[in-house]
Amino acid sequence: MIVAVLPLVMMAQARIGIVNSQQLFDLMPEKAAAEAQLKTLSDRYHAEYELLQAEFDKKYADYQSVAADAAMPATIKERRVQELQEGDKKMREFERRAADDIAAQRELLTKPIVDKVQAAIRQAGEQGALDLVLDTAVTPVAYYGPNTIDLMPVVKAKLGLE
Repeated sequence: MIVAVLPLVMMAQARIGIVNSQQLFDLMPEKAAAEAQLKTLSDRYHAEYELLQAEFDKKYADYQSVAADAAMPATIKERRVQELQEGDKKMREFERRAADDIAAQRELLTKPIVDKVQAAIRQAGEQGALDLVLDTAVTPVAYYGPNTIDLMPVVKAKLGLE
């Protein structure tokens, strides 16, 4: 019976704090700069993709005129189909590589911000001598009682957000 009750007694004495890391991240001034850099990069990729699309559309229009010509040799038609397939493959590969690059840049730009927020949360937890800090952005909390410590004001102050 003691083994069953001991965890309950220990939980009653535990000091628990809550924080929302996503809210903190969204408030960070560095986030706007990171988003601006990502938008610039995304816009450049989008412009390049539009050029590839225009090139593909022109080849497709050329193919349609060749395909409609019954006197056109089959070898030429096949070459045009092959060009279209290569163009489609080229566009898909470009799209994949662009998405990978944007994701890598997002990670590179946001990691320092996330690290800064996490460090402030850790410091606030240590400063408050807390046993546990729940991040409500990651783990939904259905209920927390009046003894739970809201770390948001402390962490905001540590980050210079208030």
